[in-house]
Amino acid sequence: MKNLLTGAYQSVIKYLRVRFNRIQLMMLLAAITGLISGLVAVLLKIIVHRFQLFVLRDPGSFQFLLYPVAGLVLTVWITNRFFKKKIEKGIALVLRAIARKSSFIPSRNNYFHIITSSLTVGLGGSAGLESPIVATGSSWGSTIGRLSGVNYQERTLLIACGAAAGIAAVFNAPITGIIFAIEVLMAETIVSYFIPLVVSAVVGVLCSKIILDESTMFNFVLGQNFNFRNVPWYILLGILSGFVALYYARVFKAVESNIKGWKINPYLKAIIGGLILIGIYVFLPPLFGEGYDTVRFLANGTPEQIQERTGILKGLTAEWRLLVFAAFIILFKPIAASVTIGSGGNGGNFAPSLFTGAYLGFFFSRFANTTGWLKLPEGNFSLVGMAGVLSGVMYAPLTAIFLIAEITNGYWLIIPLMLVSILSYFIVKHFEPYSMELKKLASEGEVFTHSKDSNILSVISLNDVIDTGFRVLRSDQYLRDLAEMVRTDSRNIFAVTDNRNCFVGIISLDDVRQKLFRQDLYDTVAILDLMKKPPAIIQPDESIRDVMMKLDTTGSWYLPVVDSQKTIIGFVSKTKIFEQYREVLAQQQDLFEEQRH
Repeated sequence: MKNLLTGAYQSVIKYLRVRFNRIQLMMLLAAITGLISGLVAVLLKIIVHRFQLFVLRDPGSFQFLLYPVAGLVLTVWITNRFFKKKIEKGIALVLRAIARKSSFIPSRNNYFHIITSSLTVGLGGSAGLESPIVATGSSWGSTIGRLSGVNYQERTLLIACGAAAGIAAVFNAPITGIIFAIEVLMAETIVSYFIPLVVSAVVGVLCSKIILDESTMFNFVLGQNFNFRNVPWYILLGILSGFVALYYARVFKAVESNIKGWKINPYLKAIIGGLILIGIYVFLPPLFGEGYDTVRFLANGTPEQIQERTGILKGLTAEWRLLVFAAFIILFKPIAASVTIGSGGNGGNFAPSLFTGAYLGFFFSRFANTTGWLKLPEGNFSLVGMAGVLSGVMYAPLTAIFLIAEITNGYWLIIPLMLVSILSYFIVKHFEPYSMELKKLASEGEVFTHSKDSNILSVISLNDVIDTGFRVLRSDQYLRDLAEMVRTDSRNIFAVTDNRNCFVGIISLDDVRQKLFRQDLYDTVAILDLMKKPPAIIQPDESIRDVMMKLDTTGSWYLPVVDSQKTIIGFVSKTKIFEQYREVLAQQQDLFEEQRH
């Protein structure tokens, strides 16, 4: 059945290639990607909403405490049983595919994240659905691109279309979906890319508007308009948001790495992680699940509805009880999220960072109001705080700005949103050049940056530029053997090995050119006396960026590639790398350039 559907789809695409030009075909594929990604996002939201209605029907029961454990154990079981423990999660999966795998994402990611994240978050894991939605939408974009036979550039665009549609659908925010795709996934953007992204985002958001109930949507109504007299306090909130985002990222990575390092049975790890979450939820109930319900209370200016959940602070007055409770929420949210994901759950940090930011904005404004300094609009500060922490955690200030602007159905807060998001971003960027999603990939040289040269070089494989058709001389041969080889070979450099075929050096024609014209030296000058050590050696697993750095540092035009057994594999030349560079560059063309399929 699957092969039949695939064949039918490919037959249709083959027919359309003849009828459509490039831009028309990409519009159609973007619409298909947007539809599937939007429906997937809506499906995931519905499943999680139903799970949480079931779980929260009796929050005082003993069974209620066991749901987070069950969610983590089931997620681990599904991962181990059906996916052989080899599933990468989150946005890093998408970025790695773009940077190192020619934008091919395994098709199992089309459904893995829907199943596991719905169990993790729906049953109480303290994580978000946005990263699984991005991974799933991007995977569908990659699958559609693969089945449609498009090139690397177009597959990458369809991956971004899938992510844009997913974010647009889950937040009812099409502009945010487009900005997220460009800001986080596509380091380089051509103007014409916006059109397929717009198509996908619009189709995705229509899915949520048509299918989802208003109760499941994440939106707010502003209680007060922006007051320019509060700008100094928004600036202070922006600075505070930056440091809270930095705290969030470092605590999350530290706790997650520690839990992942436990050398125990994965099911036992999931149980322990679930029990830790239960302990946190007993004292801080809002950390259960995504937590968007309490965020609504804060953003709508009705934080008193959380008052009944602050039982652990009964010794304080009602005013200070809520304030201290909010501070504990800010401190423990990254811990709860890292325990959820580190112990085997599937989720992301998009929603947790919004959650933390809402409580930070509320804490900041309520503290100022409680001490009698000012009268700040707590709902507005909660919303702007969401943008501040999201910007700092995800390194996506534009996404944060437009998300809050769209979910509040207006741009009344655009000035404080800009101030807080940018300040937060620059503070975390000063201390950490990469977000926690990218840090590991960046250290491995497997992530796109906003440097065009680095992006192109990361696409080129070392195997693509190795010249393996080289000639080899032995160290016990003589100048005559070299002269014979030069007559039948156009290369300017030769490898030299010993009698065990181990690489020992190179000979460059520039160094021996004069000797080649003296036949009296042919049988007296040994290759061993003519060869020299190369200025550097390239290992087979090095990246092209490292290779280029060695070529530039040594001033060489050729360098040998030698494995750990000292076997010569070939030579890499700048000429070959430049040829590949131009080839990749030629593929990055505007969609409106006429190119018949």
